[in-house]
Amino acid sequence: MQLILASASPRRRALLSLFGIPFTVRAADIDETMDPEKPPFDEAARVSRSKALAVSREKDNIVIAADTIVVCQGKVLGKPHSEGEAAAMLRLLSGRDHQVMTGCTILYGDRVETFTEVTSLHFRSLSEKEIQKYVRSGEPMDKAGAYGIQGGAALFCEKLEGDYYNVMGLPVCRLYETLCRTVPEVMEDTL
Repeated sequence: MQLILASASPRRRALLSLFGIPFTVRAADIDETMDPEKPPFDEAARVSRSKALAVSREKDNIVIAADTIVVCQGKVLGKPHSEGEAAAMLRLLSGRDHQVMTGCTILYGDRVETFTEVTSLHFRSLSEKEIQKYVRSGEPMDKAGAYGIQGGAALFCEKLEGDYYNVMGLPVCRLYETLCRTVPEVMEDTL
């Protein structure tokens, strides 16, 4: 039996390593396009399920997949494709509340456990100079919503309610609880 993380994200890799279980990384190559007609909460879960199914090859492996999106004023913010798009996302988030949603799927044999964790945040008002400096740092370019809470964007967040690690891309507490319930034989030696 092997634990597989279906993600190329270095942040997810670092967070999963906190569990103290060996795992391998097998990035999923799927279309992550969200259906704008469906609720973002459901779409994050659907994409995580698709990622898990895309990398599952043997039934005795445990696959963990996640997909994170940011939602502000009803608009879904994925990873920016350009510096201009990153700046536009940060302008939208400036001075506003938003939610970070991570769909997470655990696949093991015939068992499929999927959930979506939601964390609410409020960014202080950002100046154009702050936005441009942050965008030029390159940090926003591989992150949903164009920011990394664990990096320079920590200076933007006035309020956070929920799982901090969810904002980084992996809801560690809920994932741990779900793994303990779903595959207790693997989790008994953790921590």
